[in-house]
Amino acid sequence: MSQTVIVSDALYARLATAAKKSGFSSIEQLLEAWQVREDELRQRQDAVQHIDAVRERLAAIYGQQPDSVELIREDRLR
Repeated sequence: MSQTVIVSDALYARLATAAKKSGFSSIEQLLEAWQVREDELRQRQDAVQHIDAVRERLAAIYGQQPDSVELIREDRLR
């Protein structure tokens, strides 16, 4: 199903220019790409929030974990 959106001539011109500069053949493709980018950003933000929650839960259970960098360096030297 198609929808019609009324935008000013100035906005349409800016969108057309942005689409062309981005390598898209239409404003519709530009808008779709923007939406995909927004969805991906939201998914990354959700993943980071999930990681932070897991980290906080583990810290509450086990306390602060030591930095493993030195242990990794020692393993590499062996």
